[in-house]
Amino acid sequence: MKLESAEKKILGLLQKDGHLSNARLAEKVGLSESPCFRRVKQMESEGLIKGYAAIVDQRILGLDITAFVQITMKDQTSYDEQQFSACVMADDYIVECYAMSGHYDYLMKVVARNMDHFSEIAMRRILAFPGVKSIESSFNLKEMKNSHCLPAN
Repeated sequence: MKLESAEKKILGLLQKDGHLSNARLAEKVGLSESPCFRRVKQMESEGLIKGYAAIVDQRILGLDITAFVQITMKDQTSYDEQQFSACVMADDYIVECYAMSGHYDYLMKVVARNMDHFSEIAMRRILAFPGVKSIESSFNLKEMKNSHCLPAN
């Protein structure tokens, strides 16, 4: 998709503050309100803008642990990927999961209240998912960058 300069500006601004009114957005981009509104609606209908969400501070919610869990499957034929996916999707503490190339099969980002809670998630839930052979966890010690903003160059 080829984006015009105004659309790139709109995306940048909405990624930083999805709560901007159309009037304020149009003013910041340098468009009148109607064309700005049409461009936003077009990007939404084309799926470029997938939705809007509040970014929540996990620590205020009492989720002090962030772990990155590497999953190795028993083998690619002995498990049902749909069942594994359903388990992942059903667990609210698994906030991201990606199928990976390389030494392990999946990478998960997991949040937990504390180490005991993480241990329960890892040992009683993730290890029980269909086809999981082993897991290896690494823990976030310090957040350096956490951005949901994508470059719209």
